Amino acid sequence: MTTISSELRPFNRLLLTGAAGGLGKVLRERLRPYANILRLSDIGEMAPAAGPHEEVVRCDLADKAAVHQLIEGVDAILHFGGVSVERPFEEILGANICGVFHVYEAARRHGVKRVVFASSNHVIGFYKQDEHLDANCLRRPDGYYGLSKSYGEDMASFYFDRYGIETVSIRIGSSFPEPANRRMMSTWLSYDDLTHLLERCLYTENVGHTVVYGMSDNRDVWWDNSQAAHLGFKPKDSSEVFRDKVEAQPMPAADDPARIYQGGAFVAAGPFGDD
Repeated sequence: MTTISSELRPFNRLLLTGAAGGLGKVLRERLRPYANILRLSDIGEMAPAAGPHEEVVRCDLADKAAVHQLIEGVDAILHFGGVSVERPFEEILGANICGVFHVYEAARRHGVKRVVFASSNHVIGFYKQDEHLDANCLRRPDGYYGLSKSYGEDMASFYFDRYGIETVSIRIGSSFPEPANRRMMSTWLSYDDLTHLLERCLYTENVGHTVVYGMSDNRDVWWDNSQAAHLGFKPKDSSEVFRDKVEAQPMPAADDPARIYQGGAFVAAGPFGDD
């Protein structure tokens, strides 16, 4: 069970969107110590039903009124909801683009001052794997999904400048139990390191709009988190323990996007709807 630092007080009510998704299911367990009440939301059914100190609310992020109702009474938002893979633009639009606007507008109306936004490494996916990036690099989205996350970062920046709502945008690499391939050896983010990062995102003062790369302490990294040093994020895990297992896999072809681009196969997904 995750333990919260003794000097940190739990929030009264935290909202986690996307609670039925892959990371949402993991975070449901891990976020409990950080809130007296954890409000969990997704478009679909969530199992199990609400447990002690939990509220379960079905909500379509594309539904403005529903999102406004969802956010009423919360102290901070962890926005992990939306389509999490590359899909046609029309499928991305409702949850990822309209949805992020609805979340920030509802936060403004209900006085929520802290958002943690699950952005993605796919906002910079068209950079090559031999390029080293910090948070100030020009964004180069690798698809409609990456475009939606880039838009979300702009929304976060605007709502801080205009309304003082602070956000940490986490450009999540690859958060799974273990890295599945060579690319993930650089992008892997363990669940323990993700939990630690979320704690820092929630409790660090004066974050304004901070962009941080979500990665563990891997040997070969493409990203520089010096611009987010004020968060105090210190990952402890490393993909190195999986190296032998991963490198036993066949080497991708020289022209395989997974070997060339930071966004991997996402740079080649689509186009959609062509005959």
